[in-house]
Amino acid sequence: MATLIRIPGGSVRLRDARRGTARTVALRSFEIAATPLTVDEFRTRRAIADARGAPIAGVTWLDAVRWCNSASDSESLPPAYTITGDAVRWDPASPGYRLPTEAEWVHAALAGSMGPRYGELAAIAWSSADAVLGPQPVASKEPNAFGVYDMLGNVWEWCWDRLDPARYGDYRVFKGGGWADPPWSCRVGVRRGNAPDAVVEDVGLRVARGSVGAIAAHGGQGWSEAADRERAAVATALPPGWTPLRPGGIPD
Repeated sequence: MATLIRIPGGSVRLRDARRGTARTVALRSFEIAATPLTVDEFRTRRAIADARGAPIAGVTWLDAVRWCNSASDSESLPPAYTITGDAVRWDPASPGYRLPTEAEWVHAALAGSMGPRYGELAAIAWSSADAVLGPQPVASKEPNAFGVYDMLGNVWEWCWDRLDPARYGDYRVFKGGGWADPPWSCRVGVRRGNAPDAVVEDVGLRVARGSVGAIAAHGGQGWSEAADRERAAVATALPPGWTPLRPGGIPD
């Protein structure tokens, strides 16, 4: 089994710059991988204890959730996701492998710190300041106070949450910054995203585990399907280029 770090429960504050809002999220304890998923782990579809080497990059969000289900199957764990075509449903009661929610990712990255980073950038993250040409071996810089490596820099990491369901529909969030990003982009608060089937050369993933909600719940750990649908329901005329999440109820 991959090295998983038990993250204590707590609270984290999330901001939405476009809407000018902020909210405080209460989190249950969960587990998160000490490092991003490596190339070997991705290829074998298995979580490897003390995995080393470069992190996988250029992985779509859909590939990431499928990998999580495959890893769960390999360890006889109930899968976290029900996947029907490109539609994905998360069961927060499942103990299987999954992507962290954005709130979980932020909480695990900050590790009790209060600033934009959990340490000095040069010591904790691979960024454009290092002038490297691609992903670097995981855990080759300093971890945060929880013992988690590479939360900033090296590769961006997919999260479960939608980026902005009013403007970008089903686009999903990725966090953390990559090896070619400038220092200002390698901050815990920075968020970007793309379509679930988009290949982005510096985006990988880090797995989480842990039952954090009820069976058949439609949210958990800072994310809610109902809240996404509410944010997508724009009553006024849409600005050019906006493509809200398709109308409809919460999936069965």
